[in-house]
Parts: sequence; structure tokens; C-alpha cells
Amino acid sequence: MIPRTERATRADELGRQGLEWLLGQAREAGADGGALPLAWPYAASAEEANPALYYGTSGIVLAFLEGWRHLGEDRYADAALRGARSIADAVPSYDSDGLYMGLAGMACTLRSVAGLTGDEAAGAAADRALERVRARFDGETGRWNTMFELLSGNAGVGLGALAADDEELALLAVTPYLSTADPTPGGVNWKVRPSEPRSHHMAHGTLGIVYALASVGQATGRRDLTELALLGAADVVARETEGPEGFLVPHSDPPHRPDIIERYSYGWCNGPAGDAQAFRLLEVVTGDAAWTALGERCWNTVTRSGLPKRVRPGFWDNSGRCCGTAGVLALACDRLVEGSDAGPESGTSEFADLLVDDLIGRATVDGSGARWSNYEHTATPGELEPQTGLAHGNAGIARELLRYARLRGGGDPAYAVALPDHLPCRSKSGSTSER
Repeated sequence: MIPRTERATRADELGRQGLEWLLGQAREAGADGGALPLAWPYAASAEEANPALYYGTSGIVLAFLEGWRHLGEDRYADAALRGARSIADAVPSYDSDGLYMGLAGMACTLRSVAGLTGDEAAGAAADRALERVRARFDGETGRWNTMFELLSGNAGVGLGALAADDEELALLAVTPYLSTADPTPGGVNWKVRPSEPRSHHMAHGTLGIVYALASVGQATGRRDLTELALLGAADVVARETEGPEGFLVPHSDPPHRPDIIERYSYGWCNGPAGDAQAFRLLEVVTGDAAWTALGERCWNTVTRSGLPKRVRPGFWDNSGRCCGTAGVLALACDRLVEGSDAGPESGTSEFADLLVDDLIGRATVDGSGARWSNYEHTATPGELEPQTGLAHGNAGIARELLRYARLRGGGDPAYAVALPDHLPCRSKSGSTSER
């Protein structure tokens, strides 16, 4: 094991080097001379850049805001501002509306740039993005597209609108869940895609909808939304298979694409690392310690699963935030800030260190900076091209490494910008540590 002080230093260095690699992947957009807008493709081989939060410029801009706040170097703020210009340029023609895949997430990033830098143009572009989202709502179906979940659908739009200070749009997005909930033996769930399977977790399933309902319900005083969120969470809890000390729920029922999707996952998107984030929120909204206990059970399952080792082909081949190590590190750091490491049996501190050691070991570092390659066990060669974005690439990984380094160094553990689906931490004293 690396000594803790040395690990924090290396995490800080790798976070910096990850940002350097991202700067080298930027593409200038436009032909007017001067400081042109910057945009990023999901990988160097991609022909086109993308403005979205999940794998494009919006997520990368958040990483540069993190770097600016952490390191105090204005060149990161400049990269964020130039990235915001390319996002703003994409708003009038972009045809996806969701949080991670569309305009709602772009609006969140633009609003964050405006708030942290004072750039009025970014704030105006955020307003235009939200106006487009509102105009593209289908009142007959109560949605924006065939997906009806957090990544691309209504739940994400609601969270994005709330984060961008548009409660009216947030309510418009989540209200359809009131009339479309289907009763189940445990509570309620929703049809989240055109095909039959019902998914249960954060990215595409019930808990992502629960997160949006609880967040918007709390912010607007709508008790009916909060109560529906609790029914959705009850359905997921009723599907748990590993109790009484663990918490593990199948990906979907009936299984969605079982030929390529494993029955159980462990990351943020479809596993207990993300389930615990929903339970963190529900504890704050309800004051009920039962949700904290469920979060502890999620943590037990995560730490006993074998990750971040590649236990078998296809298990834990990703270092990113969505379904990989960085997303679990985010939860580990939340637990450290909030005092969940109260007993030696929890092992949060040691597991956070283990996750960082894994990211250090998997990094490729050279003169261009640091980057991470995910792995696909069914492909030859299996090592994939490094990605740039928030979900599976450098932006998400560098952001978590810099936060870990601050936390270990006694600094502010708050992100420069908290994601709309990631509850700001509360310190052991009960105060909120995030901006």
C-alpha cells in the first residue's frame, strides 16, 4: 500500500496530469480567429465533438472548473469559458433534451460557468437551452422521448432544471410520473423504455426517478411527489437479494438484454454504489435513519464484491464515474465527509485508498499528461481508446482524484460544481460542505 500522504500527493498530480491531457485533446471550433471556442470529442479518434454532459464538452468543462478551483490556475478557467462558448453555439440545433445526453445538462454546465466566472453570455445561453427544452415537451405523452428515466428522460430533465434554477420546468418534467406509476407488490415502478423490462437503479431505472421526485418534491414543497418517491424506493428495496447485511438488486426484470448485460452490477449506474446515493437523499428528505442503514448495506456489498479487481472477464473493467472506480470513490469520499467511517468494520477510509491506488496503477502517464483506458473483454485487443468525458473518461476521473487529494489534505471536500444527481455532502456537524 502507498503511504497515505504520498497517495494524496500522487492523486493530486494525476488529477493535474489528467487535465493536461484533456487540454491536449481540445479542438478549436469556428474560424474567426482569436480565442476560438473549444470542444471535445469522446475520444481522439472521434470525428465530431459533442456538447453533452455524459461524454462531451459539458462534462469536461466541469472538470476544468474543478481544476481552476483546486489549483487556482486561470488557464483552466479559460478552457472552461471557451468550452462554454462551443456549448452555447450548439444549443440552437441540438436535438436531445436530457440531463446527461442533452440540453438540460448543457444548461447546468452553462449556469455553473456563469455562476463561478461571472460570464453573462453563458448564463444567457443556459436560459436559451432551458427554453428549448420547455418548448420540446410533448404534452400528450408527458415526456421528451421514448426514454423515461434519469440519463435521457424526464427525471434527468427535472434534476437539470432544478439545478439550473427553473422549478417550473422541474415540476413539468416530474409530474407525469404521478399518473404513470404502476403498482407492484413492493410499491410502484415505471416503464422506462419502449420494451418490457423494468430497470431498478439510478441511470435508467426506478431509483433515478425516485431521486428526481424526492429532489423536486423537497424543493417545491410537493408532498405528493415525495410520497411517490418513497413508494418507488420501496419497490426497489423489496427486490433486494443479499440481505440482511448487504444490498443487491438485479439490473432489471425481466432481464434487459441478458446476452450482454450482467444480472448484477456494483457501480453508480446500475448497482449499490448508486443506490446508496439515492438513500443518502431520502435520509435527508425524510429524516428516517432507515435509509442510512440501507446505505450501509449498499456499502457492505460494494466493499465485499471484489472491486476494483478484475475478478472475472467483464467484471470491473472501467475506471470511470458512471460504472467504474471513480463513481465508487465519489461515494467513499461522501462517507468520509459525513462521518460514516465511525467503526473499524466499515473500512471506508481504507477502501477509498484502495480505489485511488487502483486508479494510480491503471493510469498511462507521459509527456502529454495522464489518461485511463477501459477494457472490453470480448474485443481484441481488449484495451479501449482513452475517453475524455465525465462518464467513462478523464473528466470524471480527474475530478474525483482532485477531490480525494483535498479531502486527505484537510481542504474543502466540496466539488466546484455538484452534479444534479449527487447530493451535496453534510459534514459531521450537519453543515453542508458543497457550494
